[in-house]
Amino acid sequence: MAVRGLGCPVRFFLTAGQAGDAPQAQPLIEGLPADVVMGDAAYDSDALRSAIAAKGAQAVIPNNPSRAIKYPLNKPLYAERHLIECCFSKLKRFRRVATRYEKTARNYFAVVTIAAALLWLR
Repeated sequence: MAVRGLGCPVRFFLTAGQAGDAPQAQPLIEGLPADVVMGDAAYDSDALRSAIAAKGAQAVIPNNPSRAIKYPLNKPLYAERHLIECCFSKLKRFRRVATRYEKTARNYFAVVTIAAALLWLR
């Protein structure tokens, strides 16, 4: 999920549960203007860091413990990542999002879209 500065969702994709995080991030940030792109250690990949640099943005992603070449982390800026977690928390306040009652991916995507729109209206 891509989130703007105040914690409202901008773009999201629905993927299978076994899909990794890092491969989904590149299409997620494609075409979105950003000065900073944040993520947790699951998003630490050379391909994603290159895509972020190509946008002219700063990658604020902690290093994966298995990484040989370590990148510096802007810790004060990384502390702002709580806005992303707060966005997930706000979305999960909607019962149908949290419990995933919907049988099809299309219907679940619609429910998440409605919940995201309601967050923007608040």
